[in-house]
Amino acid sequence: MKTNARSNLQSIVFIVALLSVATFRAATATTPQYQIYDIGVIDAGDTASQGFGVSEGGVAVGRSIRTGGSQAFTWTLNDGLIGLPNLAGRNHAVSNSANDNGIVVGTAATTLFGSSRVPVMWQNGAVSQLPLPAGETLGDANSVNAANVAVGSVDGGSLQRGAIYNAGSGTIITQTTANGSFFVTAFGINDSGRVVGQGIDPNNAARNVGIVYDIGESLAFEVGALPGLNGALAFGVSNTGYVVGSSMLNQGSGLPFIWSDQGGMVAIPLATGTSQGSARAVNSAGWVVGNDSSAFSIPFLYDGKNTYRLADLIPPNSGWDLSMNTSSSALGISEDGVIVGTGVHNGETHAYAMVPVAPSPTPTATPTATATATAAATPTATATITPTATPTATATSTPTGEPPPMRNSPTPRAHPIPRPRP
Repeated sequence: MKTNARSNLQSIVFIVALLSVATFRAATATTPQYQIYDIGVIDAGDTASQGFGVSEGGVAVGRSIRTGGSQAFTWTLNDGLIGLPNLAGRNHAVSNSANDNGIVVGTAATTLFGSSRVPVMWQNGAVSQLPLPAGETLGDANSVNAANVAVGSVDGGSLQRGAIYNAGSGTIITQTTANGSFFVTAFGINDSGRVVGQGIDPNNAARNVGIVYDIGESLAFEVGALPGLNGALAFGVSNTGYVVGSSMLNQGSGLPFIWSDQGGMVAIPLATGTSQGSARAVNSAGWVVGNDSSAFSIPFLYDGKNTYRLADLIPPNSGWDLSMNTSSSALGISEDGVIVGTGVHNGETHAYAMVPVAPSPTPTATPTATATATAAATPTATATITPTATPTATATSTPTGEPPPMRNSPTPRAHPIPRPRP
C-alpha cells in the first residue's frame, strides 16, 4: 500500500515527466543521428574494452581487458579515456556507474568472472573498498546517484541480496513486496532514491520479480509483467521514475518494457529482425537503450514511438559492426542522449560512445523526445560524419501496454551475477 510520501513523490515525478515530454514534442520530428567514438583500450596490449554505462552528464564507464587482469576507466568527449587504479590484491576491476560529482563505483575481483569480488569507489584518482554489511565478505556496486548513494548486492548464490552503500556503511535491503518478494540485486538508483533490480518470489522461486524500492518507504513493490507473462527483471531507472527491463514467463524468453507509476508496463517494440530483447537504461525523457537479438545481438534505441537499430543511426563508413556479432550492446544513455556500450570496431571488441549530431528530417519517425548534445572537442574517433541512410525503425502507435506476440529470448538466471562485473 502506497504512503502519502510516495504518492507525493510520484505526482512530482509525473509532472516533471510531462513537462519534459511536452518540451521535446515541440521539436521537429526527426530521425536520431549519431557520431560514434571508439573509446579504445587503456594500454596498447589490452585485448578488448567494454562500455557499461554513462552518467547524466556524459561520463562513460567500463573496463579494459588484458591478459591476467582488467582495469576500470572513465571516458568523456573532452578528456578522453582515463584508466582508474586497481584495488590492492585484486587485479580485475570494472566501473559500472558514475555521477557528475566525480564519483565512480564498480567491482574489484581476483578473476574476470568475479571471484572474491568487493564493491569499490573511485574518487579524486584513488580507489577504496565500500564498506560491506557486518558479516559479509562479497559484494558489488552497480549504480550511484547524484547524492553519492550506491546500490548493488552482497553475498552470492541463494544468499545474494540487494544492498545500499551510503555514508560510510553498507546495508542489506530488507524491504519486501506485499507478498514477500525480496531483492536479490539492485541494478539502478535515481537521484530521488528509487532503487530497481531483480527480486525473488518466495512463493514461486522460478518467477523473476522486477522489484522497485523508494528509499524511506516501508515496502517495495513490483512492476508486474506484460500480458501473458508473469515476471520481469528491472535494469534501469530515470530521474523521472521510468523503469526499464525485460518481462518474461518465469525465467524464459524476455521482451523489453518501459514502466511508469501512471502508465504501468508498456511493451517496447522489438527492433526489425529480432525476436527477443531487454531494455537496459532510460533517461528522463523516456528514451531507452538495450539489446534485442535473434542470431546476433542488436543494440537498439527507443524514442517513445520508434525502435531503431543503433547500426542504422551511425555513419555507414565508420568501421563499426553493431549488428553481425554477439558482443554488441547498449547499456547506458545520458540526459542528452549519449549512448554507451560495446561493439566491434575494425574487428576488435571495443567500448563506444555515440554522441548525437544534427538530425535530418524524416516524415516517418515522430519521437516523443529529441535528445541533443554539443561536442565541444574536436572528435578523435576514427569515424567521420557523413549523411546516413534512412534508418529502419519499428514504428507503433501510441503505446497501449499490449506487447508484440510472445517470442523466444535468452533465459534469465534466478540468481544472476550482478551486472556487470569482472
